[in-house]
Amino acid sequence: MIKLLSHLSYVAITSPDVEASVEFYTTHVGLTEVAREDGRVYLRCWGDYYAYSVVVVPGDEPSLETMAWRTSSAEALEEAARRLQAAGVDVEWFDGYRIGKALRFVGPWGHSMTLHWDVERHTAPARTASIYPDRPARRSSVAGAPRQLDHVTVATSDVDAFARWYDEVLGFRTMARTVLDEAPVSVFSVLTTNEKSHDLGVVLDGSTRAGRVNHYAFWVDTREELLIAADVLMENGIPIEYGPSIHGIGEQNFLYYREPSTLRIELNTGGYRNYVPDWEPNTWTPSQGSNNFYRNGAMPMSMTESFPPADGPSATEEGVPEEIREALLNPYAVQGRG
Repeated sequence: MIKLLSHLSYVAITSPDVEASVEFYTTHVGLTEVAREDGRVYLRCWGDYYAYSVVVVPGDEPSLETMAWRTSSAEALEEAARRLQAAGVDVEWFDGYRIGKALRFVGPWGHSMTLHWDVERHTAPARTASIYPDRPARRSSVAGAPRQLDHVTVATSDVDAFARWYDEVLGFRTMARTVLDEAPVSVFSVLTTNEKSHDLGVVLDGSTRAGRVNHYAFWVDTREELLIAADVLMENGIPIEYGPSIHGIGEQNFLYYREPSTLRIELNTGGYRNYVPDWEPNTWTPSQGSNNFYRNGAMPMSMTESFPPADGPSATEEGVPEEIREALLNPYAVQGRG
């Protein structure tokens, strides 16, 4: 069977104040502005091999406009279109900015996804070119600046069904999931298209609004860089929402904070690589440290917020018994149950 997807290539997010978001990304995150077109601003990390990895788009509220994956070949892009259409999904072909022929669709739970094969690779001008041949550009001078885009985590009403559909139709691999200690309710799952623990995450959404996003993440080279980034953020008056610590699932070091639109950003590093072709996903519970490896901290309730704002938090379920409702609202909010 042909391998369809290779890796997450970019995310496009909306912001009510594009200029404020772009200034934040360039000044505090360490991204570089690449281009502007039709009100859209294209940004890249210093280690991105392609022209851009983040697009900031004007919008009334923070949201995910689309998440994009590069396919493994031109043939894989055509095969993905066939599989999507066979699954009853409408596919729209378009000419993407610096990615050529691309297709876009909306998945069963309302998330827009873009697939493409062609790319424009980044060519650094002399003033930002690296002395190292494999690097697309010189390392950023911003402390803790991410090397590359890493993953995106969305919110949905049915975590297990979401994972099955993306596995079966597009060839993702589900790597692990979290089920509550108190009830057989899946609240989180991670999927990948390569050897990472995930480039797509999904949390349970108790709202009636489809297609929401919980966060997207950048990669830094080392834990020390992540800690330096936390230090610099705090000294610049930018609150840290959660972390630094280590997730049990995936074993990445993590740090969460917000950009001006209120959209959540994660920095992460570390974690395992998994090359097992017939991997069977493990099931975790919060008490095993699925979210906090050391089980020594409670995740803040704010982390259950997804975007755009809606009428219910993530990581909950409609109609749950009152005796477990508090746990479902935030299953990680008990000390020692990471």
